[in-house]
Amino acid sequence: MTRVFSGVKPTGHLTLGNYLGAMRRWAAVDQHEADALFCVVDLHALTVDHDPARVRRLSRQSATLLLAAGLDPELCTVFVQSHVDEHARLSYVLECVATDGEMRRMIQYKEKAARERQRQRQRQRGGSVRLSLLTYPVLMAADILAYGAGEVPVGDDQRQHVELARDLAVRFNQRYGHTFVVPRATRPEVAARVMNLQDPASKMGKSDDVGPGIVYLLDEPDVVRKKVMRAVTDSGREVVYDRETRPGLANLLEILAACTGGEPEALSGAYTSYGALKKDTAEAVVEVLRPLQARHKELCADPGHVEGVLRAGAERARGMARPTVDAAYRAIGLLPAVAEAETAGAGAVVTV
Repeated sequence: MTRVFSGVKPTGHLTLGNYLGAMRRWAAVDQHEADALFCVVDLHALTVDHDPARVRRLSRQSATLLLAAGLDPELCTVFVQSHVDEHARLSYVLECVATDGEMRRMIQYKEKAARERQRQRQRQRGGSVRLSLLTYPVLMAADILAYGAGEVPVGDDQRQHVELARDLAVRFNQRYGHTFVVPRATRPEVAARVMNLQDPASKMGKSDDVGPGIVYLLDEPDVVRKKVMRAVTDSGREVVYDRETRPGLANLLEILAACTGGEPEALSGAYTSYGALKKDTAEAVVEVLRPLQARHKELCADPGHVEGVLRAGAERARGMARPTVDAAYRAIGLLPAVAEAETAGAGAVVTV
């Protein structure tokens, strides 16, 4: 069975885009068809200026929402990245294989570094960025390679990072002996593309500061309705589906289609006014989020259950990752820990 690794970063509240674009598929497809791991990648949230209490709060909320979306710990592994030391252990080893040039060529580093410098200047902190912002793609590679994941479902903006993981795996295997599965990026077949309601040229991202264009998974129904009804549309009156020339309408039609199981182009023919389309889209979003929000409320009332799921998930993930990371340590020339050496001497088979 193919092993799949996916993660969510607790840098903001999860959105309708996260749910329709990824989480719903994880619950409906991936956890049933693959050996799937779903991780709250909290270490990645430390690469920019942050409030520690907020990171903890959003990490717990993200994990709870993953479960509320339908992930079943009996079918998949749900855990928090920092609870499994192997991520950080392997990241340093891979930094010793990566090059400075590779890191600086990362498109997302250039974009995120520019945004972070701007934020720092606005806060009168000098406009500097953290070294971890440059090196975090290596940590992302460690997230993938530690588990021998063969497939990594990602959007186009993350494909470069998976390519880096592939390059590092191949380079390590060639220099130090075969240790890592070489992963490949896959594009989910049934992923909806959800854009910002106020800026349909941009993704509905959870880290954005523009709240009116973003539907958060825990927004109250009336808040959802207000945001959708105020969505930016296009000039003209005819309701047609054209992503290039009518991006505002196309976004609403795609959201409605994702929520109802229809096709955007076919749905466009059912409307003669923008108002009616917005109203139906708003109600469809409210109905899609209703069961998720109800389940989230139940889980919040039983925090011990969520903690137990994360604890068991981390233990399971650790058991999957440790053999690969230990093998990488031995292959690159690090002396085994005493306990490991004694275990190997007692007759255990050690792969190098």
